Amino acid sequence: MSDIDMAEIDITHEVCPMTFVRTRLALDRLPAGGKLLVRLRGTTPLDNVLRSLKLLGHVVEEIQTETDGMTHRLTVLKSPAA
Repeated sequence: MSDIDMAEIDITHEVCPMTFVRTRLALDRLPAGGKLLVRLRGTTPLDNVLRSLKLLGHVVEEIQTETDGMTHRLTVLKSPAA
């Protein structure tokens, strides 16, 4: 899967635990090794989503913070075992 084929979700208006629920549902639709760009807002969702992704064996390849300082973009590589 190339970067052009990367799936994207915007969960900036969601609150925990729905931030991870939406992320997991999006990852479930991807093949192993697929990439997902997750856009979320706030430090609590960021911490919770990062922790949950790690526990499931996914790899967060990149974390970018947008200019507002509160919105984050995660590039997630789906685990081959998931």
